[in-house]
Amino acid sequence: MKHRTKYILQSALFLLCIFSFSALCIFFPDKAQSEAERRPLKQFPALTVSSITSGRFMSDFEAYALDQFPMRDAFRKAKALTSTKLLAQTDNNGLYEQDGVLCKMEYPMDEDSIAHASQRFRAIYDSYLRDKNVNVYMSVIPDKNAFLAESSGHLSMDYEALYSEMAQQNDFAEFIDIAPTLSIEDYYATDTHWRQEAIVDTAEVLAASMGAEISGKYTTNTLDAPFYGVYAGQYALPTEPDRLCYLTNDTIESYRVYDHENSRAIPVYDPAKADGSDPYEVFLSGPLSLITIENPAADTAKELIVFRDSFGSSIAPLLAEGYRKVTLVDIRYLPSAVLGEYIDFEGQDVLFLYSTLVLNNSSTMK
Repeated sequence: MKHRTKYILQSALFLLCIFSFSALCIFFPDKAQSEAERRPLKQFPALTVSSITSGRFMSDFEAYALDQFPMRDAFRKAKALTSTKLLAQTDNNGLYEQDGVLCKMEYPMDEDSIAHASQRFRAIYDSYLRDKNVNVYMSVIPDKNAFLAESSGHLSMDYEALYSEMAQQNDFAEFIDIAPTLSIEDYYATDTHWRQEAIVDTAEVLAASMGAEISGKYTTNTLDAPFYGVYAGQYALPTEPDRLCYLTNDTIESYRVYDHENSRAIPVYDPAKADGSDPYEVFLSGPLSLITIENPAADTAKELIVFRDSFGSSIAPLLAEGYRKVTLVDIRYLPSAVLGEYIDFEGQDVLFLYSTLVLNNSSTMK
């Protein structure tokens, strides 16, 4: 009788949990965004005959239910603690911590993705740059795994092979190797990006390789708000914040920056964005498809076009010291087929500057 009562109570408690969470799922509104992970959450899938018969509805519903599960962040933290502390796993969903630095394993090298990126760059060259009076350059920004994987014992792709492939597949461009100028200290501990105040030497190498000059002398401004990068939320465990700094001088303060996507003037740095969902948007207002920086203090008529990802937002203000005008293009948002409608390609320096994170996951390039 006691055993029967025990089983009944266990079953009742189990059913109570199931129905309680089901009720919460029904009555709690769906969230559009995960602030911790900085990504959109799955929404309820379309219910159609074709989605049901193909099985797509159930797979999409499963993804939706996982994203919209009540107390999701608390369960993510419990899972991370179990994985790293109890089970002693060296990573949590591909993220690991080494000496206070959070890093994501980028492995293996996706040769198809590298080829796709190179095809997009080749198409830009063939459509707009071939037979034009332009100087074309390329450089690759290594992600943090390039510096941490070997010492921490985590999987890593062959970065030298990636650099070599990019140089060979894009032989129309002069390859500028900036890897020797970088170390793990040049990156934020909780984020993917490099720290602007730490890449002055990198900017100098790029500028010198393109025949431009930059001052290398700046005032460092440190924001009061703590900076928790994208890895801090994804890792789901407590981490120490970074500090967000930006560099300025009289030349940088004189820049005129225009956001062509939204037809507006924007500041070089917007400290107010440090309180937003992605504080890195302090630099040139974040992921915008087409930006121009005009430097009225320039003693040269040289212009630069940079095809870039988000890393370019923080190095562009430094490079712009050596040019009268810098145009930043992000072909993840602006299709390369329409570039001729916005840019006159003639006489500029052209730099393809991309991180290994984007090159190894290049499906978003248009």
